[in-house]
Amino acid sequence: VYDVTRDGAAARDFRFVSQIRAAAVSVMSNVAEGFERESGPQFVQFLQIARASAGEVRSLLYVALDLGYVTEESFAQLHAQCLDVTRLVTALRHSVSRRLAAPSNSRSA
Repeated sequence: VYDVTRDGAAARDFRFVSQIRAAAVSVMSNVAEGFERESGPQFVQFLQIARASAGEVRSLLYVALDLGYVTEESFAQLHAQCLDVTRLVTALRHSVSRRLAAPSNSRSA
């Protein structure tokens, strides 16, 4: 995202650049913050926020394409990467949620 907004017409649209960059950074930041809270339910909540931020990036990529800020090739690459990130965050959220819902393993002696 930073690469495609560094030059050209997008670089002059400061508000757009700020919004798409913030959304992109928000994905990673929310995963990290949720993990560091050391609370399963809070981690799940922050993973949901990270997923929503990835959705925001995808939406803004369509805006960038419509405004001619990115080529169709760049759009396709970034959109695919964003979908991959969304899938990964979703899978992590499901995994954490399953672990939280699973009964504790108790050892029988």
